[in-house]
Amino acid sequence: AGLGEFRIRDLNDEINKLLREKGHWEYRIKELGGPDYARIGPKMLDHEGKEVPGNRGYKYFGAAKDLPGVRELFEKEPVPPPRKTRAELMKDIDAEYYGYRDEEDGILEPLEQEHEKKIIAEAVEKWKMEREARLARGEEEEEENIYAVNDDESDEEGGQEREGEEGQQKFIAHVPVPTQQEIEEALVRRKKMELLQKYASETLLAQSEEAKTLLGL
Repeated sequence: AGLGEFRIRDLNDEINKLLREKGHWEYRIKELGGPDYARIGPKMLDHEGKEVPGNRGYKYFGAAKDLPGVRELFEKEPVPPPRKTRAELMKDIDAEYYGYRDEEDGILEPLEQEHEKKIIAEAVEKWKMEREARLARGEEEEEENIYAVNDDESDEEGGQEREGEEGQQKFIAHVPVPTQQEIEEALVRRKKMELLQKYASETLLAQSEEAKTLLGL
């Protein structure tokens, strides 16, 4: 190691040159019918030398292995951690992974409720401001007429249009049309009957029908 970098490189090059010449002589001896020393000869120099992969047989001996730029060539890359299999990954997956336990800590639910109240308050405030703006412009709020008939609707339900004295279109039905309140009451009664038929027993239904008959309903 004390010879210096350049002297060490020269000596290492000379050793590799002699090794190549030795290999040529061993090949020639085998070609002439002699023993194959490359196969049966001693391997001491091969054990002392260290070859960099992909360097075409060039070996480094002794202090040459610690030269700048050479040491890094022999440093092995760290072995990557083994990849987990799908079965090993599935062992760590539980209900918490899918978010089913997010509300058990009692933190998320109050935050959601507070945010919901804030959104509702903002929506109500926006509606009030728009309503006040309409009233300030003199626009009167009218309840939407669910029985309004557009000009392009056809007379398929037995109705008849006619022009009034003021030029407004009027609709005359040949059958009694229930009001919106009557429709809502009928829907409520129908819903009650469905719930009674679903949850009440036959005896209770019979008693209910009997009571209605007695009361004249």
